[in-house]
Amino acid sequence: MGTITSSREIDAMFQTGSRAAHPLVIALVARTPEQRGPEGRVAFIAGKRIGGAVTRNRAKRVLRATAQRLGAPWAGYDVALVARQDTGTASSAELERAVSGVLHRLGVLS
Repeated sequence: MGTITSSREIDAMFQTGSRAAHPLVIALVARTPEQRGPEGRVAFIAGKRIGGAVTRNRAKRVLRATAQRLGAPWAGYDVALVARQDTGTASSAELERAVSGVLHRLGVLS
């Protein structure tokens, strides 16, 4: 899975990307630049606000697994999934509904 690792690209997504929120996750979406090709990428973000390192790593791990189940990376889109307070403790079914819901609203999933 292609991941977005550049902090500059992530900052640009926060400034210019479309966003949708759910109590379990926030999604930021930007179209993939043409010069990079049609291959999409994904970023998993968990800020210090949600807890210590163990909590943040678990939140990113469950987001990564959920994105893989939903078919990430999505062609033509760069997607950042931002964990919220209850992301790491939510059931996989709840998290899958949350992520697919925000991605549907943003037009990534049809």
